[in-house]
Amino acid sequence: MNDDIEKLKRRAAPPADRSATFEAKRREIAEAAVRVFDRVGFQRATMAALADEMGVDRSSLYYYISSKEELFDEVLKTVVERNVQVAKKIEESDVSPRRKLRDFIVMLMSSYGEHYPLFYIYIRENLSHVSGSRSDWSSKMREMNRQTTESLIAIIEQGVADGSFRKIGRSRVIAYGIFGVVGWTSRWFKPGASEASAEEIGGTYAEMILAGLESPY
Repeated sequence: MNDDIEKLKRRAAPPADRSATFEAKRREIAEAAVRVFDRVGFQRATMAALADEMGVDRSSLYYYISSKEELFDEVLKTVVERNVQVAKKIEESDVSPRRKLRDFIVMLMSSYGEHYPLFYIYIRENLSHVSGSRSDWSSKMREMNRQTTESLIAIIEQGVADGSFRKIGRSRVIAYGIFGVVGWTSRWFKPGASEASAEEIGGTYAEMILAGLESPY
């Protein structure tokens, strides 16, 4: 049985030309996996639990994925890469620093909601500091997080430079505070169950933060 599973794991290596059916099945598995990760925690989740969630035999999953780590890492990396690109576009846009900061915060919170609970699993289980075979992925994730942080810092500094924002402290400290405010929603936000949508929460937080930063003059 173990030999059969090892063979299936090797078959799960990304083919050169994946069919639409293959990709659709991987997406289905990914959605089920995220539900399991959210319910029992990433560390405690097993391929057997994922198979039970989908109502299939565990060995059949290995045709599509080699491990829970591979699946989670690929899905999250794709989403974070997109956020890095959007953050950079916001930073380099021609709108005011105020609008940029609002757009950034709404984008971040909306992404948390759209891909719920993917980011919250990453935050709760501190998966930015995994080691071993996933250390390369962890390093890439930290670099992308750094890029997103730098875009936010740049937006804050643009606002200070043109007088839109007061210089109340170090820009990096302010940026970390913003990420902390949005990240804390992992404690209570759930799409469809919370009274406010992710976009509404992002807009509310943006106005709250802007009220503290904007110059009264």
